[in-house]
Amino acid sequence: MSLRVAERISGIQPFYVMELLRRAKELEADGRDVIHMEIGEPDFTTPKTILKAALAHTATGDVKYTPAAGLTQLRQKIAAFYRRSYGVDIPEQRVFVTPGATGAFLLALGASLNPGEEVLMADPCYPCNSNFVQLYDGKTRTVPVDADSHYQLTAELIERHWSAATKGALIASPSNPTGTLIPRAELQKAIEATQSLGGCFYSDEIYHGLIYGEKAATALEFSGDVFVINSFSKYFGMTGWRIGWLIVPEMFIEAAEKLSQNIFISTSSDAQHAALAAFDESTLAELEGRRREFEKRRDFLYDALVRLGFEIPIKPEGAFYIYARCAKFTDDSFQFALDLLENEGVAVTPGKDFGLHEAHHALRFAYTTSLDRLAEAVRRLERFLNTR
Repeated sequence: MSLRVAERISGIQPFYVMELLRRAKELEADGRDVIHMEIGEPDFTTPKTILKAALAHTATGDVKYTPAAGLTQLRQKIAAFYRRSYGVDIPEQRVFVTPGATGAFLLALGASLNPGEEVLMADPCYPCNSNFVQLYDGKTRTVPVDADSHYQLTAELIERHWSAATKGALIASPSNPTGTLIPRAELQKAIEATQSLGGCFYSDEIYHGLIYGEKAATALEFSGDVFVINSFSKYFGMTGWRIGWLIVPEMFIEAAEKLSQNIFISTSSDAQHAALAAFDESTLAELEGRRREFEKRRDFLYDALVRLGFEIPIKPEGAFYIYARCAKFTDDSFQFALDLLENEGVAVTPGKDFGLHEAHHALRFAYTTSLDRLAEAVRRLERFLNTR
């Protein structure tokens, strides 16, 4: 017998930032102070209302499998959340509770994508999305985007890059890494263009809630025949609980049910009972305070980076990232990030983790740490730039 790694793995790229994270941990072990701006994880703890709900459930000892699609009460609460927040009526049967947004992507693509079919995505974009497509023996066609398109796929770009092999298009709004929102009218046009071409539209909305201006639109406002991916991780502060959700078009309910039964059996019972408290008024009030704090951090860091000479064509409108051009300082943003970490103890993410388009001239800064720590990071960054 010849043991071989599956060929599909050759197309899956590692996170380059993991090399930086490994080195950051080594420096910290040696007593160095490292400011982490590379990780896309809120620094706030899980809200106490959510913790209390989880502890109450665990204390019963009745921690068992749930239905594969999720607790009925939680699916109902998610559906109610869409009615209250967006004015959209979604039958609870279309809502699937998943192990994080990752699980939602695996269900959506597993139910809709055939081997060899392509999914259009923006470049830059979150790299795991391409890897999910690769796992199903599909292909990703990345489309270079810039400030002219708000770093988003537009209807015109979708139509221009569509091919006979294209299955659909994925738009993330707010985007990781750019933090930009697709304008409401452009989102509607992109959905209409995709559907007129006979394709599936996938909407990554995991940073909804973390918005700093005009409210984000959900794809469900414009069509019921879309896949919507969301998560309790970012806005709700539940990264380690590994719980998200997927909303599917009605015709995919049975397929998603079968897949979830076989792939997951069910999402963590503890996490689901905890998430029942995520939509409580007291929880949402606490989360709104956190959103305002993120907005303050965004404003501070954006102004500081611009002052230092970084190019940021569009001020981020959501999430907790700033994607900055560093062409003034380097032609190799990965090496720049390594040197910044080594010399000043500031960890940021190189552009090559998010695609190919101008990646060597880009860095992602996550403002997932306090204002005091951000101020110290800026001081260190300025000192680093002055010594180059």
